[in-house]
Amino acid sequence: MVSIPDHKLALLEGDRVLRLFDVAVGRPASPTPEGEFHVVNRLTNPTWYYAGKIVGPGQSNPLGTRWLGLNIDGYGIHGTNVPSSIGKHASHGCVRMRNRDIEALFELVTVGTTVEFIGSPDESLRRTLAIAD
Repeated sequence: MVSIPDHKLALLEGDRVLRLFDVAVGRPASPTPEGEFHVVNRLTNPTWYYAGKIVGPGQSNPLGTRWLGLNIDGYGIHGTNVPSSIGKHASHGCVRMRNRDIEALFELVTVGTTVEFIGSPDESLRRTLAIAD
């Protein structure tokens, strides 16, 4: 579950938070979509394709070291080569994580995992995030 306004990704087992990560989400001009999605692919050392640009794996790759692709074209959860963006509205709509965090999450998530992006969490969600933090 990703709380867009809180910049948090919570790995849940039922209602229990197993891990909590700080993330970057989409800028106002390219917001992170709200809704329920599923992981459709998992890539180690992905290649980045955007607006005619191609960047292979390595330190300059905006996707960092891991990609969890979702069933919404062009969107995923990935690492970053700009860790200072974490905690901000900074991406083109994807969810960015520190490379060490996406590497940990990558080991715990499989194809088919449900991911919910929430745009306006209620108080019970905020309490859950605060307790886990």
